[in-house]
Amino acid sequence: MSFSHSFHPALRALPLAAMIAALGLQLGSAVRADEAKPFVNPLFMDNMVLQRGIADPVWGWTTPGQTVSVSFHGKTVKAVAGADGKWMARVGPFAAGGPFVMTVKGQETVTLSNILMGDVWICSGQSNMEFGIGNGNNAAAEIAAANYPNIRLFTVQKTIASDPRDLVSGTWQACTSKTVAAGGWNGFSAVGYFFGRDLQQAIKVPIGLIHTSWGGTPAQAWTSAEALNTMPDFQPAIAKIREATRLEKLGGSVELRKQQWYTKHDPGSAAATWADPALDVSDWKTMSLPQLFQDAGDPEIANINGIVWFRRTFNLPAGDSGKDAVLHLLVDDNDTTWINGTRIGAMEAYDRPRAYKIASGLLKPTGNVIAVRVLDTGGKGGVYGDPAGLTLEVPGGTAQPLIGSWSYKLGAVLPTNDPYPQSGSTDQNAATVLYNGMVSPLIPFGVKGAIWYQGEANAGNGKQYQTLLPTMITDWRRRFGVGDFPFMIVQLANFQALQTQPTESGWAELREAQLLTSQTLPKTGLAVALDIGEAGDIHPKNKQEVGRRLALSAEAIAYGLPVEYSGPQYAGLKAEGSSLRLTFTHLGGGLATKDGGKVQGFTVSGSDHKYVWADARIDGDTILVSAPGVPAPTAVRYAWADNPVCNLINKVGLPASSFRTDMPVPAPMPALPAHTGPNLALGKPYVCSDPNLYNFGIGGLTDGSWESDSTHCFATNEADTFPKTVTIDLGKLTNVGVVRLGVPPFGSTKTIVVSLSADGQTFTEIGRSVFAQRQEARLLFSAPRPTPTQFVRLTYPDHYADAAGYTNTFAFTTECEVYAQAK
Repeated sequence: MSFSHSFHPALRALPLAAMIAALGLQLGSAVRADEAKPFVNPLFMDNMVLQRGIADPVWGWTTPGQTVSVSFHGKTVKAVAGADGKWMARVGPFAAGGPFVMTVKGQETVTLSNILMGDVWICSGQSNMEFGIGNGNNAAAEIAAANYPNIRLFTVQKTIASDPRDLVSGTWQACTSKTVAAGGWNGFSAVGYFFGRDLQQAIKVPIGLIHTSWGGTPAQAWTSAEALNTMPDFQPAIAKIREATRLEKLGGSVELRKQQWYTKHDPGSAAATWADPALDVSDWKTMSLPQLFQDAGDPEIANINGIVWFRRTFNLPAGDSGKDAVLHLLVDDNDTTWINGTRIGAMEAYDRPRAYKIASGLLKPTGNVIAVRVLDTGGKGGVYGDPAGLTLEVPGGTAQPLIGSWSYKLGAVLPTNDPYPQSGSTDQNAATVLYNGMVSPLIPFGVKGAIWYQGEANAGNGKQYQTLLPTMITDWRRRFGVGDFPFMIVQLANFQALQTQPTESGWAELREAQLLTSQTLPKTGLAVALDIGEAGDIHPKNKQEVGRRLALSAEAIAYGLPVEYSGPQYAGLKAEGSSLRLTFTHLGGGLATKDGGKVQGFTVSGSDHKYVWADARIDGDTILVSAPGVPAPTAVRYAWADNPVCNLINKVGLPASSFRTDMPVPAPMPALPAHTGPNLALGKPYVCSDPNLYNFGIGGLTDGSWESDSTHCFATNEADTFPKTVTIDLGKLTNVGVVRLGVPPFGSTKTIVVSLSADGQTFTEIGRSVFAQRQEARLLFSAPRPTPTQFVRLTYPDHYADAAGYTNTFAFTTECEVYAQAK
């Protein structure tokens, strides 16, 4: 899990995370790869829209070598099935129109009717795209008016898959009050519908909308494995999924491998399980629940991820004997739970309340034993949450609280060399699984473009998203085979408490990544939504305006219509004494404020990088900013907060995006000496004298990525004890030539000492550096020749007090590379 630089990483079970994930709890069944394939792909059916102006692919499966003919719009084309039985014919290009009939003949004859030629748009993302029309503003009136026979709707069933699938479940329907309000999360995608409605009214051709989204999911879930593998961040995740898929195909049940893993590593999961109600637990310690076990004050478990067992004995209230019951608890991350030695439930999710049913025959009037095996895989873990949520409920009877003292015992510390087995296809948030299940089956259906409302699940990783989003878009474009099709992005709306002081913001960094993508990737537009969010609701209801702004972008970018589609975009600045003058594109007739008042939302800083509110005023087509106490301003930020106070628009009413003029520039990479040998540290094990609890460093230290974002960093823990050390075991004795390392622009890192050792006992310093506060840096240290080395140690002897959003005792290292001396 990754975190914003603007909040502490331990706070991973925030209501925000729960809200983001709230809509991602139902999943559809994936089509098995070995199931019989249909003669005609189920994408092709009555009421569909085919893409005008291209040779549309139509495909299915039949006997290898068989000829299939497709007759449409007065023309017939033929295709021959390949060795895998797949056939593909291309019909067209045709102009907009219809309705038409398609006839497919081969081993059988299929006739499809009421087909329109028009423009097909994919509507994808997370919950704000999934948000149905029935949830939004004026829902009843909008649904009643939604009778557009030339708009056709198709919703892809939610499907997780560990490898790309061929088939999709869904139905093409003409847009009516009935069809637009049916299915999904209270109807068809509101953003998709309003976009399609406004676009169809503007261009006057049939519109097909293919809705494929899933609440709470990150962009990497929607990106192919091949594309993600170009990003070092995701290579470990892709490798895990591929390995899990390989084992599944070999017949290795994931559940069996999980059981074997527990048996191998946890003595409580062996033959004499610690769930046995007869087990003597007199030597177990006690802890008050609910609480995260690292916070219980026990040094043995204060700094670990791993398996901890909990037990409690309880009696049934009078009158509840002989009745069914439900056990309620919340566990971070995974649990397996027993009553009186019988397993009653298990779940792998840190933020989902458990409600395990208990059959009446399992309970006794007295002496019932609950046993909970908790597996904490990252961050903090345990039985936690609202005390009112830890109960035994007898329907119609008394809810018995289970708070207070529980017995507990450490089962095992999470092993670093044998990760917990993961299924390749059970988590909708996992890398590539939604591309496989909900995008791949659509390829290569003819499309005009795509709209995308996603980013909440990636907020806090703005720098990574700067690469991830263009990677996904480019990958989709290549695979659909219709060129650089237009791609319209909804920028994150304002959300959470209004922020009235200058601040850092993970959401603003994500908005910046969306803006940069729209500015650098061809045929890509941005619908800014900073002014139509809701502080208390991550799902703002004004989807009409979101759809309108997306349609404006499409009209201009996809169709070349003369409409202004963007709010003011920052273009440059110039110093004028104690002021800065900012210029903009997309003026839309001139600059204005949404409320007609003074310009709000600008901050300035000098060389100290400390931002204060600026006085800003519109001066013609520019904005002049200054601030008392900042005689020589150097940088400006606008709307830089999760929920900023801001009001800049152009005269057609479209808002300006968040932006900053001081976007970090990566520190230069120090060049390696000529004839440097291989990187010895890549992927090697390391030991930290004060390991962090948040999994910073899993795949981070020496992963070759060199990013400054926290997801790429190693971090020590927050104990206020120095020095701290990280020691890398190179595995064998080698002559080391160069150590290259870096630090990110956050955390408390001040001094790093680099030392080498042959035996792991005696270390020789080869260099040290004091890093500037809040400044990314990358340095190179050369070892004297020859220097036989097996162990490389980084020592942090001190720290800065201001850690830029983290506890001020965190020490971060972006990357550490250790190179052999050239032979």
